[in-house]
Amino acid sequence: MTTSNPTPNAELSGWLKLREAADAASRSNALTAVAAGAARAAADGAPVRVLDLGTGAGSNLRFLIPHLGPRQHWLVVDRGEDLLHDLLMRTAPWAASRGLSAAIAAGRLTIAGSDLECVVETTAMDLGPLADRSIFEDRQLVTASALLDLVSPSWLRTVAGECRRHGAAALFTIIYNGHNACAPEDTADGRVLALFNEHQRTDKGLGGPAAGPSATEAARLAFEAEGFTVRSEPADWAIGPDSAEMQRYLIDGWAGAAREVSPDDAAVIEAWRLRRLAVVEAGASHLAVGHFDLVATRSSQPNG
Repeated sequence: MTTSNPTPNAELSGWLKLREAADAASRSNALTAVAAGAARAAADGAPVRVLDLGTGAGSNLRFLIPHLGPRQHWLVVDRGEDLLHDLLMRTAPWAASRGLSAAIAAGRLTIAGSDLECVVETTAMDLGPLADRSIFEDRQLVTASALLDLVSPSWLRTVAGECRRHGAAALFTIIYNGHNACAPEDTADGRVLALFNEHQRTDKGLGGPAAGPSATEAARLAFEAEGFTVRSEPADWAIGPDSAEMQRYLIDGWAGAAREVSPDDAAVIEAWRLRRLAVVEAGASHLAVGHFDLVATRSSQPNG
């Protein structure tokens, strides 16, 4: 889920670090197992080859590595070289903390241990036009986290077609679904969050106006049209007072996006923002953000 227009990558990197634990706690273990089983079966003993789209700082990579078997090859793609560098710098100590060796050379990370051989290659690319379809070749799994609500239905149809062409399963996680709640309630919650959802449907540079809160349904339609079986499960955030920094970031982001959509409401939105931040500072704020996880497999692939 984005919070406003694309932010400078340093700010985005900080946001990705803040949200990583919440993402991991929210994800569907059942759908992860379906996707991992399909990918391992398709690899048939060879390294599982994964494409991670819009990889950011690598939270999806770090979550999935323990699920994908002893031999893995990843291609991680994002537009920002600095984000990809951040991914390498975060993932190497993550591997070391698990007793694995990690070596970085020329934008490539090699992780090794007694039961893991994993190579991670990074590629900087604007995914908006999906101009280089070679990134899908020989992949058993195509995945992305917190991306699909930013892309257009036509972009999803292109990805579904490439997954069918190359025999890849798909796993998309933390797909924003438009359902937010704040407690205690504020009289302006509904207005501000409705404006935020309107902003989510604007063009984010990924194939046209974004699917936004309808992204899970758009992905289901795209993949079913290509002959996939699609399953989805809730992956909601429940953010309590112990995550005050994350709450502040969300509230600021919701307000910023709402102002962009409706500048005439700027005073109302700012007053709402200040009231909500005061509740956070008082240690009494609870936020809920709705997401889905989605897996798509072909009939020849295991489906749980």
